[in-house]
Amino acid sequence: MSTASIDGRADGGIRRRVEHVMGMPISLALRGRHTSSLAAERAWDAVINRLHEMDLIFSTYRDDSIINRLDRGELMIEECPPEVAEVLALGEQAEQLSGGAFSINLPTADGRRRLDPSGVVKGWAVQQAAQFLTPLDDTDFCLSAGGDMVCHVASDERPAWRIGIEHPHDPRTLIAVVPIRSGAVATSGTTHRGAHLIDPRTGRPPSGVASVTVIEASLTWADIDATAAYVQGADAERWLRSRPVRGALIVWADGATTTLPADFTTNNN
Repeated sequence: MSTASIDGRADGGIRRRVEHVMGMPISLALRGRHTSSLAAERAWDAVINRLHEMDLIFSTYRDDSIINRLDRGELMIEECPPEVAEVLALGEQAEQLSGGAFSINLPTADGRRRLDPSGVVKGWAVQQAAQFLTPLDDTDFCLSAGGDMVCHVASDERPAWRIGIEHPHDPRTLIAVVPIRSGAVATSGTTHRGAHLIDPRTGRPPSGVASVTVIEASLTWADIDATAAYVQGADAERWLRSRPVRGALIVWADGATTTLPADFTTNNN
């Protein structure tokens, strides 16, 4: 889980908005010209509407969602909205790149595989929704979905967003802070949702790692790579070094940390 804070003066202050969509809090921080303009309100509405649309298609908790109907064989892929084929292609690509550590076809207790592209959908949908914010000229934004974020700073004169990374063993504290000017940050772990992540290759929870935070240009791949690295367990660092990440923070099960190139300030006390 990540949290956003600001370091330094922000012109016009910061305006925040929060709404619950896709089973998680979606929050937006704006600073600069369009903190409270009509254009900002319309952009925020477009973000939320887009995420609601994606929830209707991809929610695995809605019996009538497109993805569940596809999984049950009630629909053919050709009958689904085009976003479904795009997400399934991303899932297939991620599975190949991760050697199966990431998959959208997850094992179930009865021995079958269920279609669950949630590991792709969150980052992909939020990255898509962020496109409604980029036309806000001279405006910085930080769009967060359950702690994973797309960040943008429009002017070199304003400070970076400072992203705090929760300590997986004590989420009341931060284990690290990293500045982000433009890009995405995603954290994978079990602190808030319990042991919900399993290795698709074995059906068992991974071991040896407490959380993985990844910084990339796109939240789509930051989220995928954070999940895949977490599932790799003790092999997380080696695998991440094969990926085009801007930076990463691995918190091991014993509380030790490993950072890949990025300006993380860590606190292991």
